[in-house]
Parts: sequence; structure tokens; C-alpha cells
Amino acid sequence: MKKIAILTSGGDNSGLNACIRSVYYSADLQNVNLYGVYHGYNGLINNEFKLLKVDDVVDIIGLGGTILKTSRSNEFKTKEGMQKAYDNLMLHNIEGLIVIGGNGSLTGANIFSKIFNFPCIGIPGTIDNDLGGTDYTLGFDTAVNVALECIEKIQDTANSHERMFFIEVMGRDAGDIALMAGMSSGADAILIPEIHTNLDELFLKIEKNYINKNKSFIVIVAEGEDVGDAKTVEYEVLQKFPNIETKVTVLGHIQRGGKPTYFDRVIALRMGYAAFNALYQGESSVMVGIVNNTIVKTPLELVITQKNELSKRFINLKTIFAN
Repeated sequence: MKKIAILTSGGDNSGLNACIRSVYYSADLQNVNLYGVYHGYNGLINNEFKLLKVDDVVDIIGLGGTILKTSRSNEFKTKEGMQKAYDNLMLHNIEGLIVIGGNGSLTGANIFSKIFNFPCIGIPGTIDNDLGGTDYTLGFDTAVNVALECIEKIQDTANSHERMFFIEVMGRDAGDIALMAGMSSGADAILIPEIHTNLDELFLKIEKNYINKNKSFIVIVAEGEDVGDAKTVEYEVLQKFPNIETKVTVLGHIQRGGKPTYFDRVIALRMGYAAFNALYQGESSVMVGIVNNTIVKTPLELVITQKNELSKRFINLKTIFAN
């Protein structure tokens, strides 16, 4: 194997650049050329290849985002789009592809690998932490720390005014960011999609711990929560308690950016090294992950059909500290 390629696809997150750097140095050790593909799968289709050099990666370990840029590609979902991508890989004599991304990106890698019998290795890159085959995805730890910092700043204002705040965090249909940031900030209630929200129970807690105590009250709402978004939850609460003062804050895309934490940098290095070695040793259609602090490889077919079990491990703690 002399030439491989790497791309980042889907939503960005902190840790992508550290992972690209890891793959580069791992490949260089074996005298393998690494080509960066810009703009994700669209770059495969549009022939946006660049042979990476050490100057491209030497100082990127602490950068958020991705130097290779990213996008979502509807064209890659078509046979014609995949054919263009394959033709361009052949044009550059690429022998294997590493894809860093979430569920949709790894689904595309799995289909592409099977149709063209082309070696593809996946690395889990998403703040949502919703993929099977790994305890933690790239970017999740940084996103939780960003959310935690924002929540604690809002708590200062909430305490000063004795207000109720509804804070919405990202995560798509997974509640991992809400759960971890909520518990570690001491939030009063955490609403996640993994557990059906009983509004009557929330009302009772508000009455007991807010209305009768004249204190602040923080509710963390995961964006995929079944009752609705933070604004919807606020509306339901005000129907029950029309005289209280509430505020809503949606953290949004701020959770994707910023310098990666040490943890995201370390797992990026480990996953990048493992992904290259898997590809170099002839493996395909697997994702490298970390389970119980050990590198594991899981078939892409399983990764995209299973969910991460992290939130389930902390449900008992949630019921104690932020039911």
C-alpha cells in the first residue's frame, strides 16, 4: 500500500484535526502517502485531492474544526455520485480510504466499500456520541465541556435573579451531552430522549424546589427530547405556573467549536493510529472505537444500526441528582 486518502464528513467537531495528524504520522512511518480530500464526499466527487505534507499537519493538534473542511453530500447517495468518487480515487491510485464522521458518513462509507470492493475504515467523529462500537466519539468530550462552561455562566445569572432557565443543548436524538453537562453542573432537571418526560413530575419538582424555596432552577433540555425543544418545555411550564419568570437559552453550534480537550486529542491520536494500521493490514468496512479504554474494531453495518449505551449507564445517577 503506497497511497491512501482521508476525509471528514458531516458535522464538524473538535478533535478532527488531531485525528488527521495522527493518520498522517502513522502513514509516514510506513512510507505511505496520505491524500487529504477536501469537503467530504463532495470532494471525492469533484476531485479535490491534495497530497498532505508535514507542514500541513504539524501544528494542527489543538485546532478546532477540520483543515480538510466538511460537507453533507446528497450526490454521494446516488450510484452516479459514487461512481465519480471511485473514478477519482482510481485516478490518483488511492488504495484505501479513511472516513471520519457520524452515522450518515459511515453509512456512506459502508455502502461505497461494498459496491466497489474498496477498503474503507471509519473513525467516529460526532459530538452526539450516538454511535455503537465506541464509548466516546471524537468531539463529544469537548462539546460537553463547552456546554458545562456555558451552563455555569447562566447559573450565575439565574442565582442572582432567582430565575428559571431552560437551556437547550445539541445531540440530535441522543441525550449524552445533556446528561453529562447537566449532572456535572448540578442542574435541577435534565430532559433526554432516552427517558420519556413526565411533565407532571417536572411540575412537582418545580413546585417543591423552586416556587417554595425562592431559588434559581436550571432545566437542561436535549434537542431530541420527546416533549419538544426548550421553548416548548418553557411554554408547558408557564401554562402551569403563569406567574414565574423564565428564560430560554439555546447553546447551538457553539458546542461544535473550540480547542479540543486533552481527552479528545488523546483518543484522536489513538483512533487515527488504529485506523491507519487496520487499513494498512488489509481490513475494510470496520470502524475503530474505544471501549473500556481499549481499541476495538466493529463492522460498519453494526455501528450504524446500534446506539451508544453511555447514557444508560448514568440513568440511576440522573434519578438521584437531576430527575
